[in-house]
Amino acid sequence: QVQLVESGGGLVQAGGSLRLSCTASLITPYAMGWFRQAPGLEREFVAGISWSARTTLYADSVKDRFTISRDLAKSTVYLQMNSLKPEDTAVYYCAARLIDVVTTSSLYPYWGQGTQVTVSS
Repeated sequence: QVQLVESGGGLVQAGGSLRLSCTASLITPYAMGWFRQAPGLEREFVAGISWSARTTLYADSVKDRFTISRDLAKSTVYLQMNSLKPEDTAVYYCAARLIDVVTTSSLYPYWGQGTQVTVSS
């Protein structure tokens, strides 16, 4: 049973920072992605990282503000979110798939339960 457990969400003022964490029970090489879904909107890709961490991908809306990283020893992926904006408010999900990182949510078979991020203006 694959488990992904997210943490680190919360309420922050615009301009502030949060760091999300996702710990996975997977053993085989896997890529991780962060997605988010705001009320009434479709789930969208935020950032992704390959198993080796040589490849990172970002949505244009978060580039230069968010940073994805991973600690293989801890089986954990982080999403550092700086300069947060009210439009970043959403439920954030981490997802995993074997090896290659991609931006399409349907290609990720494993998902966490989500963590709420709320940015007040």
